[in-house]
Amino acid sequence: MKSFIVISLSLLPIAALALTPLPKSPEIPKDNPQTIEKINLGKMLYFDPRLSKNGMLSCNSCHNLALGGDDNRAVSLSFKGEKGGRSSPTVWNSAFHTTQFWDGREKSLEDQAVGPIVNPVEMGMPDFPTVVDRLKKIPGYVMTFEKVFGKDSISKDNIGKALASFERTLITPDSPFDKYVHGNKKALDPAALRGMKLVQEVGCTVCHSGPNFSGENKMGEGNFQKFPVFPDNEYVKKYRLMEDTGRFTVTKNEDDKHIWRVPTWRNIALTAPYFHNGSVKTLDEAVRVMGKAQLNVDLKEDQVKDIVAFLVSTTGTFPKIEIPRLPPTLGETVVDED
Repeated sequence: MKSFIVISLSLLPIAALALTPLPKSPEIPKDNPQTIEKINLGKMLYFDPRLSKNGMLSCNSCHNLALGGDDNRAVSLSFKGEKGGRSSPTVWNSAFHTTQFWDGREKSLEDQAVGPIVNPVEMGMPDFPTVVDRLKKIPGYVMTFEKVFGKDSISKDNIGKALASFERTLITPDSPFDKYVHGNKKALDPAALRGMKLVQEVGCTVCHSGPNFSGENKMGEGNFQKFPVFPDNEYVKKYRLMEDTGRFTVTKNEDDKHIWRVPTWRNIALTAPYFHNGSVKTLDEAVRVMGKAQLNVDLKEDQVKDIVAFLVSTTGTFPKIEIPRLPPTLGETVVDED
């Protein structure tokens, strides 16, 4: 794990913090090429609650595509109605992350997609052989997997590939910010323009850079940063930001305590509440917390309003998604409610 250094933001030139528009599509891995049939299979799996133990939750339950790609809860509920440990991150534009989950424990969408299915505080299936056996009892899935992947192809890997293929279509380009960068200088109002300048001058874009505002690189390492950098303040105490040790829970490396993958700013106005524990209900308060906890800056209220105006300008254009008709089971159920 690389070392983390608190950078003197005043020494960074503004030119180094260039802002770029969101691409229309993400990079596609060579071992999982996109096809219409695979995307449609992934969409069915994404909306199918039968991937959870008692048929209560689908991927869309916690990552609602009719909302901001999350569930607007502080933490999501499991198939039993129990509270999880962290807030659901948005699935919109997640294809641009080079690591997945708040703690970056998975490097691909394929690996991320299958994790919640067998997580006991999420969808709750006991193991993947059980998932595969359930899907094999649904004739429509047997037929569709065979068309996409070949005969006897229902497997953990192929479920992940199908879900990831669908998730790579969940891109929201053409935000007012993108239109501005592409040359429409009227796309941002004066407050958003002031906010765009402020996030660079204050130092926010040291971490929130790049087309997804998450500082991603192409080396597959993600962008991990310490949070909070300045823990001795009222916000950190009020919102319990030191209770979860972040990446340390995965690596058990002391250097990784309170290290997190930098989240995207894209569509952030739609994904309240904020932070890994969902403890902050409003975007303006989240801006104040970040100013103090990360930069040791007490932002003035007019600065907060302008930064919020800029963050709102990252809200993109959402593709039309029709809820799929799921393959039925005739005269029986495959769901185990025990």
